[in-house]
Amino acid sequence: MVDTVENARTTPEVDQPWSELGLKASEYDLIRELLGRRPTGAELAMYSVMWSEHCSYKSSKLHLKRFAVLPQTTPRGPLLAGIGDNAGAVDIGQGYAVTFKAESHNHPSYVEPYQGAATGVGGIVRDIMAMGARPIACMDSLRFGPLDAPDTARVLPGIVAGVGGYGNCLGLPNIGGELGFDASYYGNPLVNALCVGVMRHDDLHFAKATGEGNKVILFGAATGADGIGGASVLASETFEADGPGKRPSVQVGDPFMEKLLIECTLELHHAGVVTALQDFGAAGISCATSELASAGDGGMHCELDLVPLRDPTMTPEEILMSESQERMMAVVEPADVDRFMEICAKWEVQATIIGEVTEDDRLIIDWHGEKIVDVDPGTVAQDSPTYDRPQRRPDWIDRVNADHANNLPRSSEGGYLADALLKIVGSPNIADKAWVTDQYDRVVRGNSVLAQPEDSGMVRIDEKTGLGIALSTDANGRYTLLDPYKGAQLALSESYRNVATTGAEPVAITDCLNFGSPEDPEVMWQFLEAIKGLVDGCAELGVPVTGGNVSFYNQTDGANIVPTPLVGMLGVIDDVSLRIRQGFSETGDKIVLLGVTKQELGGSVWEDVLHDHHLGGLPPFPELAAEKKLATVMQAASRNELLASAHDLSEGGLAVALVESCLRNAKGARVSLTGCLDACAELFSETPARVLVSLLPDKLDEFVALCETNDVPQACIGEVTETADLEVSELFRLPLDTIKDAWTVPIPAAMGE
Repeated sequence: MVDTVENARTTPEVDQPWSELGLKASEYDLIRELLGRRPTGAELAMYSVMWSEHCSYKSSKLHLKRFAVLPQTTPRGPLLAGIGDNAGAVDIGQGYAVTFKAESHNHPSYVEPYQGAATGVGGIVRDIMAMGARPIACMDSLRFGPLDAPDTARVLPGIVAGVGGYGNCLGLPNIGGELGFDASYYGNPLVNALCVGVMRHDDLHFAKATGEGNKVILFGAATGADGIGGASVLASETFEADGPGKRPSVQVGDPFMEKLLIECTLELHHAGVVTALQDFGAAGISCATSELASAGDGGMHCELDLVPLRDPTMTPEEILMSESQERMMAVVEPADVDRFMEICAKWEVQATIIGEVTEDDRLIIDWHGEKIVDVDPGTVAQDSPTYDRPQRRPDWIDRVNADHANNLPRSSEGGYLADALLKIVGSPNIADKAWVTDQYDRVVRGNSVLAQPEDSGMVRIDEKTGLGIALSTDANGRYTLLDPYKGAQLALSESYRNVATTGAEPVAITDCLNFGSPEDPEVMWQFLEAIKGLVDGCAELGVPVTGGNVSFYNQTDGANIVPTPLVGMLGVIDDVSLRIRQGFSETGDKIVLLGVTKQELGGSVWEDVLHDHHLGGLPPFPELAAEKKLATVMQAASRNELLASAHDLSEGGLAVALVESCLRNAKGARVSLTGCLDACAELFSETPARVLVSLLPDKLDEFVALCETNDVPQACIGEVTETADLEVSELFRLPLDTIKDAWTVPIPAAMGE
């Protein structure tokens, strides 16, 4: 028997499974208060998924309002879309707009690694499509437990295969990202996916249901029982360490259907037959209907029994909660419906009219003629409870900060330094990632200009003018654990610097904020401090936050992950032929270090690798003003073609930057340390706002003058050599083959090939 609205009015005392659906008693009581009665089963399903942490941001939205103080402009002009839209959109010039966004799919990827990661890519791609843009590239940022841990062997191969398999099938290049390992991610891997798309300004669309009588059309894949309460529920709870227990909740992706959906959607946009568009993400039909209706100027009436099903036994509640993939919802004027259906048929995409926009402010859903939902859509999509959860600065943080890595034993003796370098380049977080990134297609579509392992990915937008964009994703949980405010700013700084190092101008960010349980006051303190750091940092750098994602409950058996705020930075370059590559390229080129090196070993790779995972002290101090000056120099150097290579200094400091610059093109280097610090600190300190560049000797004076004009410290520390070794002062000399052998870490047998 279907639970109708009328039945709900006359049976107020019926017991309902609100707790099993993740609602609190107070939230269930609020639903009853809003409706003036108990909810129907279908309404309870809608509220439960839309009021989940993943969908409603009920623990974070109070603090996310801080981003509103930032100017809604970029160095290139006003934002075209921002926080609250499916994705941010930025004017990059020449009539083009770029839309980009990062999102997490952490919990589904733990439960079912391949499908969890694959559908994470699919979901973020559909967010870009919903804005009217063609997706052109993806990136991913992955975090796992220790490389040799059993659960890492279980989840890593599937997650990597899911990211690569889905993206490769869509024909989207994966142009970069991150791969990191830390014990805190054991049992809770992080899978953060970013997608970027391009469109003309006139193609920009927003998800708002307007126009009484306009038709509501569901198109794409049929609805199945997979993913019922998937991301919306899985991402709103913690896990036990003994393994996943909600496998049926994970969505199942079909990238070939998604490819058809991309082409179909773009043609629908270009034909001018779409008034509004919404992708189906977490919460499925519950999300699409309520968000479209609440953002528009009217209501919506839908016939749920018209929804095409893969499983005809599904109940209305299951249909509303299903997170089956590759589905979209469009609002279409009646006169355009026939053309809409023609285009869908051309691409063999199923399309069904399931309702229409109404003049009132209600969302009404019927099942075989009986009303099962009658709600104010705003109460479902926007007005979830808001929690100002308690925050408490951890008692342990002063003790950890006092145990400073700067005070750990170290030596400036050549043998120690050479051994330390080899250990660091062979550690999982620094070693060659080709065993993962080679599974991704980096050049499909033919517009990839730079890709992993370059400092940032770069894609050409206009073939005639050379206009392009650069993208980088960065996070550092070790820094953020030591100081969440500074850690978030350091992620922002590195992402900004990675884009600038290629010659592009950083213009805007998206973020993916990965934290533990919001019910832990110490986690909420970390979260709020990180937001404050991002707001202050973006204000100083002059880059807005266009949108992003919050992922809470990253916790297993009560142990939270290290706080991991990810920043995705978008940059613009007027001519991609002027981009600056990473590796040393010509024998005899001068090697110049930009920036000031300080004794900053807190949270460093040196501390982690050489001192048995020690974590203490303070992270490096963000140097935002210096980052801006450095970016100005790099952009001017690109325009004037002064540099042969450039590589930012981050994890591993100068030592790792030298190694990676040498190995890129198998070129040696002979360098002398400046003597500003002891040799160990000078090699392994992770002070930000530094870049290592190489250039022809006859361009050195012009480049030095450019640096001096912009107040950027610089020191010529050596030259590129023909001999295949790295020589540092008179301290040590290592053959590149020896370094490469250490850098190429054998993959654990459990990972497969």
